[in-house]
Amino acid sequence: MPASLDCQVSIVYTLGMKTAINIKADTVVKKKAQKLAEELGLTLSAVVNASLKEFIRNQSVSFSTVPRMSKRLERIIAEAERDLKVGKNISPIFNSAEDAIRYLRL
Repeated sequence: MPASLDCQVSIVYTLGMKTAINIKADTVVKKKAQKLAEELGLTLSAVVNASLKEFIRNQSVSFSTVPRMSKRLERIIAEAERDLKVGKNISPIFNSAEDAIRYLRL
């Protein structure tokens, strides 16, 4: 007669072999991530799944961000581009540091 087991084993199969993962995340981080994912046309679940697949494939974790300009910097650059088109606030080319200093003292 087989020995009895002291525990129960549950096996859950889900449609498409998907499973739920519960994680704790900072509320602000989650909201920002959901917003960004939505802007990119993705769900947060798709982003997490892609991250997990990359983690498995590379067997490493890397953290980076794509540099993004602030709204203030975008305005400054737009103003500089407008000035460049009309020749405003443009200094001449200098042949020496002394020429540049002389120009600035005028």
